[in-house]
Amino acid sequence: MNKQDITSIKQLLSTTKKIVIVPHKNPDGDAIGSTLGLYHYLLKGGHQVNVLVPNDYPSFLKWIPGNDAILKYDSQTKICQDIIEGADILFTLDFNAFHRTGDMEKSLSESKALKIMIDHHQAPDDYATYTYSDVSMSSTCEMIYHFIDMLGDVNRIDQTIATCLYVGIMTDTGSFRFRSTTSTTHRIIAHLIEKGADNTQIHNSVYDTNSYERLQLLGRALTNLNVIPESKAAYITLSQDELNTYNYKKGDTEGVVNYALSLDGIVLAAIFIEDKKEGIIKISLRSKGDFSVNEMSRAHFNGGGHTNAAGGRSHLSLSNTVDKFISILPSYNKALNNE
Repeated sequence: MNKQDITSIKQLLSTTKKIVIVPHKNPDGDAIGSTLGLYHYLLKGGHQVNVLVPNDYPSFLKWIPGNDAILKYDSQTKICQDIIEGADILFTLDFNAFHRTGDMEKSLSESKALKIMIDHHQAPDDYATYTYSDVSMSSTCEMIYHFIDMLGDVNRIDQTIATCLYVGIMTDTGSFRFRSTTSTTHRIIAHLIEKGADNTQIHNSVYDTNSYERLQLLGRALTNLNVIPESKAAYITLSQDELNTYNYKKGDTEGVVNYALSLDGIVLAAIFIEDKKEGIIKISLRSKGDFSVNEMSRAHFNGGGHTNAAGGRSHLSLSNTVDKFISILPSYNKALNNE
C-alpha cells in the first residue's frame, strides 16, 4: 500500500461512511482480533461500522471487546445481506479470496462497496480497490497496527484496540515463537502493553481455559498420533465419532497439530479431522524451516496459507485422505530431510 493509497483512504474516511468488516470462514484469533481492532478504530472516526463473520468461532475468543456487536452470516443471513448491500466500504481482513468466506462469497463479490483488503497470506486475488498484502507480516493484527500508523492515528490506539490487536499477534505467532515474529513485532507488542493490553489476562483467556472434554479429546488425539520417520513427518486423526464422544465444540482442536510438530526430528505435521456435516476432512499442516506446507496444501488439498502453516480439505474418506497424504510424502522426502 503506497502513500497515494493512504492519502486516498484518509480522504475516504474523512466523512462518515457505512463500513462493513469481514474475516474468513471459521475465524481464528487473528481474524477476530483484527476485525474488532479495526472496528473500534473506525468507530472513533464517527463511522457506522458492522463486523460480519461467515460463521461461529471458538468460545475462548468471545470475551474480546466488541464481541457482542458481531453478526453471523450463517444464522443472520438476511440482516447481513442487507448490511452488505448498503455498505460504502468493505474491509476484508485475514483472507485474500472471496471463496474463503464460504456462503458469503456471492454477497461479497457482488457488493458495489469500495473494497479494501488487508491480509498476510500468499497469492491474493485482485478484487480490491486498495490492497495491503504482505506475506512477511506475523499477522493481520500487526498489519492493522501499521495501517492505523500509516493513517497517522497511532495515538488513537487505546486499551480496547490494543487488546484486540494483541490477541491476533499472540495467536498467529504461536505466542511469539514463530519465525514471522520480528523485532518490529515485539516493539508493537510493547506499545500495545503500554496502551493497556493485559498480556497475562489475554494469554490466560485464550489458552488456559479448558473443559474436561477438551482435554480428553486432546488425549484421544495424541493416542492417534503416527510418525513416518523416513519423511520426518507425523500426523494425527480425529473421526467424527471421536469428536462426538468428547462433546466437541468449535475451537477444541485449535493447536493440536503443534504437538505432532514438537516431536524431536519432525519437520512436517498434519491433523485430519472428519466433518460429516460438511462432508469433508479438514486438514491443518505445519512445518519447520523452509519446507512450504502452503505449496503442499495448494497442490494436493485445495487449500493454502503460509510457508509453515496452512490448511486444506479433502472430499475423500478419513482413511483415504490419510493414505493420500502418505502416498505423496516420498516426493517431498528430499526437501524434508534437508531441513
